[in-house]
Amino acid sequence: MTEKTIPYKIYLEEEEMPKAWYNLRSDMKNKPAPLLNPGTGQPLTAEELSPIFCEELVAQELDETTPFIEIPEDIRNFYKMYRPSPLVRAYCLEQKLQTPAKIYYKFEGNNTSGSHKLNSAIAQAYYAKKQGLKGVTTETGAGQWGTALSMACSYFDLDCKVFMVKVSYEQKPFRREVMRTYGASVVPSPSETTEVGKKILAEHPGTTGSLGCAISEAVEVATKNPGYRYVLGSVLNQVLLHQSVIGLETHAALKKYDIHPDIIIGCAGGGSNLGGLIAPFMGEKLRGEADYRIVAVEPASCPSFTRGTYAYDFCDTGMICPLAKMYTLGSSFIPSANHAGGLRFHGMSSTLSQLYHDGYMEAVSVEQTSVFEAAEQFARVEGILPAPESSHAIRVAIDEALKCKETGEEKTIVFGLTGTGYFDLVAYQKYNDGEMDDVIPTDEDIAASIARLPRVE
Repeated sequence: MTEKTIPYKIYLEEEEMPKAWYNLRSDMKNKPAPLLNPGTGQPLTAEELSPIFCEELVAQELDETTPFIEIPEDIRNFYKMYRPSPLVRAYCLEQKLQTPAKIYYKFEGNNTSGSHKLNSAIAQAYYAKKQGLKGVTTETGAGQWGTALSMACSYFDLDCKVFMVKVSYEQKPFRREVMRTYGASVVPSPSETTEVGKKILAEHPGTTGSLGCAISEAVEVATKNPGYRYVLGSVLNQVLLHQSVIGLETHAALKKYDIHPDIIIGCAGGGSNLGGLIAPFMGEKLRGEADYRIVAVEPASCPSFTRGTYAYDFCDTGMICPLAKMYTLGSSFIPSANHAGGLRFHGMSSTLSQLYHDGYMEAVSVEQTSVFEAAEQFARVEGILPAPESSHAIRVAIDEALKCKETGEEKTIVFGLTGTGYFDLVAYQKYNDGEMDDVIPTDEDIAASIARLPRVE
């Protein structure tokens, strides 16, 4: 690593806002499988990844042994605008549910981007600026990541090119305008502006797009334009590393008040929020220091954990990115146009996939009408309009609290409230008007996509 590393003992010297990111992989006996070169089938080297990602981020991506990596001062200074984020006890929700359970949520929506995504966006923009690049390209689903990256690039005077999943581009015009306000260019994906976009449109006329499509376009533009690199808002090891500030702050706050969580719940799309929230708790679990029940919640319309296959797959629909071993529905799988755009990725983080495969965590899928029922219930008693993505965690937190009501158990539940839903009012309107439905892929839909998985020896 070229960045200064931190001694492991800092883990025992927690502060309200961390000075270092925690690398969960350092405590994993079974490490995540390496990224593979799709051409050779061999593990990717730093030299092969450098044309796509910033050099410092490549080092972080490949580092499986360094427990703590210092957060550069420029990034910590930026974090001070909105970190530490609040850990809130949901007293009103507890009272409404008449549950003996204690419910806490870590609220990541207290910044203009409206979500946790800014934690990694500012780090990736910092490393791009440090390398002397002109700008970066990316994809965005619901728009939180694109908004966060546009803010970060504006802060460091970098150009920002965003490919936004077409259905979200159309559903959320105001999220798009926030990105443009911060100087980013925003293109609906798939588009006619790239070769891979044209190919996808030819194969899937009228498609509403997917994160996999948008990733393909963003990577193509980054690799064809000198001075640009591609950055990703989830899935990758480097992103989970940056997001560990969520879990470290949560752990420090709970420790301060001698609170031991029984259940930790996070929504799961690519894994950035979930991986960040659970990082220090999972570390304790891996080291045998404590035990927790950790639950990933995903949409029934895109159930990569609960109905996917653990295999090597492309991270993008255009099949130009490296291969990652993960729970996947297949890179050709295009989920229905549900309103949780940030959870519409066909695969899951390799790190989380390995942990799930090894039995350290569990996963459930929930339908979006049930999710929005929970979102409105939460909003009416806790005073925050939650993002559709976050509301998946709320759904299961409420379900677990109601189980405690039935059994009389006084469990402590912690969930991640990843962001706000004020740009998701079209979705809330659909739910309130009774026009929202639940589109769940059939076994045949998934099997057809899985059949196209690359063959890796």
